[in-house]
Amino acid sequence: MAASMVEHGEDAFRTLFRFYRRKHPPPDLRNVVDFSKGLDGDKVLSVSLDLTAVSDGAASGVGLRPVREWRAFGLHGYPGFIIIANPFLQGCQPFWVRQCLKMYPQKPNVCNLDMHMSPVDTDDIWGKSANVLRSPPCGKKKEPKTLLEKLRWVTLGYHYNWNTKTYSPDHYTPFPADLHSLSGLIAAGAGFPGFHAEAGILNYYRSDSSLGIHVDESELDHTRPLLSFCFGQSAIFLLGGTRREDPPTAMYMHSGDVMVMSGQSRLLYHAVPRILQDLPSPPPAGLGTALRTGQVSPEQGSLVEEVSEEDWAVCSRYIQSSRVNMTIRQVLGPGQSFPDIRTTKDSDAGPTDGYGEGDTGGQKRRRSNYSETESSNT
Repeated sequence: MAASMVEHGEDAFRTLFRFYRRKHPPPDLRNVVDFSKGLDGDKVLSVSLDLTAVSDGAASGVGLRPVREWRAFGLHGYPGFIIIANPFLQGCQPFWVRQCLKMYPQKPNVCNLDMHMSPVDTDDIWGKSANVLRSPPCGKKKEPKTLLEKLRWVTLGYHYNWNTKTYSPDHYTPFPADLHSLSGLIAAGAGFPGFHAEAGILNYYRSDSSLGIHVDESELDHTRPLLSFCFGQSAIFLLGGTRREDPPTAMYMHSGDVMVMSGQSRLLYHAVPRILQDLPSPPPAGLGTALRTGQVSPEQGSLVEEVSEEDWAVCSRYIQSSRVNMTIRQVLGPGQSFPDIRTTKDSDAGPTDGYGEGDTGGQKRRRSNYSETESSNT
């Protein structure tokens, strides 16, 4: 069992990463914290939110429930770590799923496919993939992957440089206004007013993908929180300490969950060893149908738009076996600017297919397409 492995030592994090990653035999999941069950067990604690920071109208405009209805939790021993269990209004997740799949991969944003394909070939990833994904699978015959299915990461705003592990004022495109608004409201409700979304990394996980062990430390200002949005299939998330020797805590991230890493938890090691399909609760089997249930026409002035049946057919098929995660960052503090020369020692990481511990032989593949072979990942 995982509990017997949680000991301080040189490979404490790596040991649990491999435990939850393995296929045969499958890991025992009884020790995985599930925030959807509320204050279940002695590890989970309730977190107070700023109920006056966000008006109900502003929240609904980006598809969120009123802040007073959010359920926020933390973990004993991890000050500054917050999970907001699916604060989205019923039927509003589809808009954000569509944005992740259709809008955010568009130029001038940057994706992994740009590393080995021409700009013409990656100009319309959605358009080149949608017709195939709308069609039902052709029996047992293995179909070639679409560009959308080959997508592994997209960067927004200040584009993260996977080689130097830095941000630069020379590599910037306008940050999406809708995502900027969503991030600012989530941060304000969590007690961080004035959060300014400047960079985003979207990770696209297939069923056998993983995210290696890493620390998000490339931003110049670490006083601002790191926000993480999860859509699609559930995942196991591991949160450790400031050293690789510190054993991590395993928890679920379900579709719609939002994670806030701040304060002492801002620079902790973390990883995603496993994607889990069709957990009994939540998300239920038939995730595509479940997310769209209750979708209502947005109010006037809302940033959230109704997703067409045609678009949702593509999104629904994609997330039946996949997960999308958006991590949003404020790179610069008030009055701060980029230095001329900057070095860093560690890395932000992208999802991997074949490697998955952030500091192994997967570095080169992670910067391009993370390998087109769907393997067991670490």
